[in-house]
Amino acid sequence: MRDSAVLIDFIDLTLKEKEKVLSWRNHPDIKKWMYNDKDITLKEHLEFIESLKSRVDKRYFLVQQNDEDIGVIDLTNITSDDLEIGLYANPSQRGVGNILMRVIIDYSFGKLHVKKIFAEVFSENSKASHLYQKHGFSQVNKKNMNGKEVLCMELKNENR
Repeated sequence: MRDSAVLIDFIDLTLKEKEKVLSWRNHPDIKKWMYNDKDITLKEHLEFIESLKSRVDKRYFLVQQNDEDIGVIDLTNITSDDLEIGLYANPSQRGVGNILMRVIIDYSFGKLHVKKIFAEVFSENSKASHLYQKHGFSQVNKKNMNGKEVLCMELKNENR
C-alpha cells in the first residue's frame, strides 16, 4: 500500500494545493501541536514556500495516496548524517500516520542516506509519541518549549 504514496514538493504545488495545505496547518487539531500555534497567513505561507526554492537543508512534501491528499511531511536541518522530521495528516483523514511515517523513513534513509532521524513531540501528544515508538524511535532527551515538555526522539538507520 505504501508503494502508491506520491510526494509532491511544496515548490511544485498549485496555488489551490498550497491553500489546502495552509488550511490543514491552521486547523486547530494540527496547530495545537506546533511550536508556532498561531494562524499563518496566506502571504506568510507563500513566502515560506518561495524560500524553499533556495534551501538545501529543508524539504516539504504533500503526500498523496491513490490520488488523495493524505498529509504533509517535512525534513529540516538536513545534513549528510542526519535530519529532523515532522508530519501531519489531512484533518479529514484517519489512520494515515503509519503511511506518512513510512514515507519519511524510506525517503530519509533510502534517498538521502542519512544515518539518523530526529523528531520532537510534545509529551502530551501521546498519539504522536506512540507512532514514533511504533516505528522504532527511542526517546533520547526531554526539553521545555513554550512551557510544555517536549520528547526528543531518534531513529538510527542501523536500528530500524
